Amino acid sequence: MPAIPGFQSVLPPGPTYRRAPYAADPKVGRGRRIAEPPSATRTDFQRDRDRILHSTAFRRLANKTQVFVLVEGDAYRTRLTHTIEVGQIARALARALGLDDDLAEALALAHDLGHPPFGHTGEDALAAAMAPYGGFDHNAQALRIVTSLERRYAAFDGLNLTWETLEGLVKHNGPLRPASAGTAIPAPMAEFDALWALEFETFPSAEAQAAALADDIAYNGHDLDDGLRARLFLLEEMRAVPFLAEVLADVRASHPRLEESRTIHELVRRVITRFVEDAIAESARRLDRLATADIDAIRGAEDPVLALSAGMQKAVRELKAFLLEHMYRAPQVMPAREEATRVVSRLFAKLLAEPQFMPADWAALAEAAQGEAKRARIVADYIAGMTDRYAVTQYRRFFDDPVDLR
Repeated sequence: MPAIPGFQSVLPPGPTYRRAPYAADPKVGRGRRIAEPPSATRTDFQRDRDRILHSTAFRRLANKTQVFVLVEGDAYRTRLTHTIEVGQIARALARALGLDDDLAEALALAHDLGHPPFGHTGEDALAAAMAPYGGFDHNAQALRIVTSLERRYAAFDGLNLTWETLEGLVKHNGPLRPASAGTAIPAPMAEFDALWALEFETFPSAEAQAAALADDIAYNGHDLDDGLRARLFLLEEMRAVPFLAEVLADVRASHPRLEESRTIHELVRRVITRFVEDAIAESARRLDRLATADIDAIRGAEDPVLALSAGMQKAVRELKAFLLEHMYRAPQVMPAREEATRVVSRLFAKLLAEPQFMPADWAALAEAAQGEAKRARIVADYIAGMTDRYAVTQYRRFFDDPVDLR
């Protein structure tokens, strides 16, 4: 960080926990694309976290679906509550492994910013609509949000986040290696990479891996909770998954007369605890095996350095298969998913053909766009930013047919 005349930092000397040599260090990071004076009270990664937390896109997560459940109530996860839970687990992993927990939390808070309304169903519908125009990917959309679509600051568009945060955001699912994976880099990522290379083919920092692993842990545990409480499946049905059967047996052995609601909570908290403890133990083993203990070794590794053990990965695969059958594709939720697909698809077609029906600032952007692909991207940006409620309101503005997402 360059010296600034008259600047005197009042930052504390560092975290109170042990910082590992392979942790990301905000004092020697790669900085921001647009240079800014440093903060006297916060590290660069703390500032990233705070900018994400105060963004418009983050607030909208409160009214975006996590997973469809077919009962009314306010106790089920939204994108926002899921994101907060991911942040808590990411910090726990980072603290235990000596990582920078501010960077891990920043990435956890940002990881779902690009999701459109109606959960993965909405993303699938928008991806299908955008297929002729460069596609749609929620990680790429998150990059668009934090680098251009948020318009809050006087000196720049986006949030002007550090390179380390942007790297972790685009590599949430690991390296992007199109040659070996047979897939193309999403267009928004490729466009930004031409401005500031994010080194797609390497793994991201350990902090980014902590956020990604926390995401898996959170949604597996909490989708289990929501599915049980919505009665999409019953406690006894989970015995088909050996890992869940074992945990449930432990709960009932410890508390044989516990009522169902507390049994569910006790089950879920024990499942998440086992995931977290296993992740810490396995990740510590992998980190100990690194030939050189620095952040470059993390990025250059052949495999993730933060992961669950082989046995726990098997348990997670079985749990995901169970949730896919009994929750995500359950017959009870399919009508709502079909409704959501219809809303997104018809909104996109309407606004692409008649962009003047978008708000004035969005309509002006579409009018100035050179070519249909760029106009389609602006329409996708607009729809992706919608909450579930706003998407339904706009749909009813244009179409007479009713929408029932319950």
